[in-house]
Amino acid sequence: MVLMLGACSGGEDESASAGEGNEGEKTVEFMHLWPEGNSAQHHRVVEEIISDFEAENEGVSVDVEVLSNEQYKDKVKVLSSSDELPDVGMTWAAGYLEPYVSGEKFAPLDDMLDDGLREQFVEGTTEGYEIDGQTYGLPLELNTANVYYNKAIFDEYGLEPPETLEEFNSVVDTLNENGVPPVALGNGDSWTGSMWYMYLADRLGGSQLLTEAIESGDFNKPELIQAAEEVQNLVDNDTFMQGANGLSDQEAKSSFMNEQAAMYLIATWDLPNYTTNEDVPQEFRDSVGYFKFPTVDGEGDMDSYVGGPGVGMFVAENSDVKEEAKAFTKFFVEEWGERAVTDVGIIPATKIDPESLDLPQMYVDVLNDLNSASNITLYADVQMSADAADVHLNQIQALFGGEVTPEEFTEAHTEVLEGE
Repeated sequence: MVLMLGACSGGEDESASAGEGNEGEKTVEFMHLWPEGNSAQHHRVVEEIISDFEAENEGVSVDVEVLSNEQYKDKVKVLSSSDELPDVGMTWAAGYLEPYVSGEKFAPLDDMLDDGLREQFVEGTTEGYEIDGQTYGLPLELNTANVYYNKAIFDEYGLEPPETLEEFNSVVDTLNENGVPPVALGNGDSWTGSMWYMYLADRLGGSQLLTEAIESGDFNKPELIQAAEEVQNLVDNDTFMQGANGLSDQEAKSSFMNEQAAMYLIATWDLPNYTTNEDVPQEFRDSVGYFKFPTVDGEGDMDSYVGGPGVGMFVAENSDVKEEAKAFTKFFVEEWGERAVTDVGIIPATKIDPESLDLPQMYVDVLNDLNSASNITLYADVQMSADAADVHLNQIQALFGGEVTPEEFTEAHTEVLEGE
């Protein structure tokens, strides 16, 4: 679904899309990925921030285009190729950034950071957006992935949150014996299955294994092969809901939230659905708990997470209204932090004072986990270049579908990474 929203104020003249409107009015084009339909609270806060920015900046309006996640990525790629990026948009860190930076599509934002903005970010969050010493994106979120579970279903069958893969498999067996799909997974989007593979690799080979393999271009490590074997063991044990490899994440999420599956591995961007989102029945929100990804074969640090900075904001290098685009971006980042916590229920990349806010207990627990985290491994597809990420995600699909062996899976990664 693609939602096209008109200018929030004063944007009737189509010439505004070129940056200049009637009587000197300037328009900042802004594209984001939080549709009202499935990201209601994000969407509402974005609209409020835009409205406040326009109220404080007479003569500047913001044109908004909203797309779903995958549609957004596709459109940004197309717009970049024709040099028609919006003035401000969303981006991801590391490998995702590289082609846009090398193509001089994104503007460096260090002047904004050096103007007092840097101190507002949690340490280490802006580094993921650095290339060759310059920063090309400002992160909005800080995410870690956990396994969320339905406490009512667990209670019904006498289950406890597992701490080892053996205990997890026992939970899966009990759920299957009682006709309850154990895990909601929409691996049609592939990044969802990637998180399962990443966690298994982390537990088997340590927190640096995957990142070092990506950097070195060598995936032919025993632990990475074993992680792929464990994925296929989970599939063979009917861990994931039927048809998982063809479902979208949204479909999987709906299954979990409709209590049609007992567990769901997802990052903390989904916390609102289990805490503050009043569109979700309170009874369901009260029934959701979470646990850290289990250890495997007695190995692994449960305080090591898959996650990292989530989406950030870029400013287009060729923007006709770059000054206003940077002003809007700075305003947005500064306003997003506390509102993200209190109104959306997600963890922002900017610093907050939890003691000063009335937060749901699950949110406090996740923040405490984050404070004691030993490592956060950035999502594999984000660490990789776009071409390598495509191979990774296609191989994740094939691995879950039993179309490749674990050895073929790792060899495909080595082949594409060595070639870069």
